[in-house]
Amino acid sequence: MTRLTRFLPTLLSLAGLAGLTSPAAFAQGGAAASAPFPSKAITIVVGSSPGSTTDGLARAIGAEITAATKVPVVVENKAGASGGIAAQSVARAAPDGYTLFITTNTTQAANPHLFRKLAYDPVKDFAPVGALVKGYLLLVTNPRIPARNVTELSAIARKQQLTFGAGSSSARVAAELFQQMTQTQLTYVPYKANPQAMVDLVGGQVDLMIVDLTTSLPQVKAGKLKALGVSSPRRSPLVPELPTIAEAGLPGYEISYWNAVYAPAGTPAPVVERINALMLKAMTAEPVKRFVEQNGMEPFTSSPSELASFQAAEYKRWGAVIKTAGIQPE
Repeated sequence: MTRLTRFLPTLLSLAGLAGLTSPAAFAQGGAAASAPFPSKAITIVVGSSPGSTTDGLARAIGAEITAATKVPVVVENKAGASGGIAAQSVARAAPDGYTLFITTNTTQAANPHLFRKLAYDPVKDFAPVGALVKGYLLLVTNPRIPARNVTELSAIARKQQLTFGAGSSSARVAAELFQQMTQTQLTYVPYKANPQAMVDLVGGQVDLMIVDLTTSLPQVKAGKLKALGVSSPRRSPLVPELPTIAEAGLPGYEISYWNAVYAPAGTPAPVVERINALMLKAMTAEPVKRFVEQNGMEPFTSSPSELASFQAAEYKRWGAVIKTAGIQPE
């Protein structure tokens, strides 16, 4: 027996192990015999109703993933509980990469400070995949409110009781911060999602909102709402004639939201990396870039580990804003 013959079983065994750690097997979650990811339909869950910014972004990205992989991507809307219903749904899904969560700072950073009890854990129940965008908000009022700028709105709010609608933590905290900085008291009217609140704002059931441009700007352009300022540090290219809220009478006011992708906790790292790569590619596609630009957002992409670090910092930041605003957990 030659030396090669004696060591042949060992060599064959090592070759088998190498096959399991090859790039192809790695992309399949470590199982050489399994189908490459993705091999079946992917469901993207969003915690808002159709027509919201997150919903539109998810659909734009889903279309690009389908184009790249030939695999269907279904967007499932689960509005309610400030995104908590959707978050709980994804947290309980199989950790195989076929159920994803495109969400905002509402579920992952703000809700833990707004609710005494959550049906999900924003850290333990999810595997971060990657950040997508940052966006800003628009301060809008029903036209019957005679304020022409932020200073006049503040003066009116001190003399009469105004109401604000909010269907997300971002919209609520933005208004709460406004109250704190203007030393006014508005009445909070909760909604399952911002588009529903927008309907009532147009109808005059509530007086004002500070909400994403996707939801509010079309109503402003149609003359159904009046815009007083944007929450960004600089004027928005979508409405360059409109001042920032800081410019319009409230120096120092600034607030933003962000969208990111998560998978259920326990999703294999190779699958998470594969999803991240698909998302990053989708973000460079012209339809997605156009959607981001048209909705007053900025690309803000990351790796899974970068998103985890960013979320930890945002958890502290939103907690501080909510505590300073004096909001008591419900």
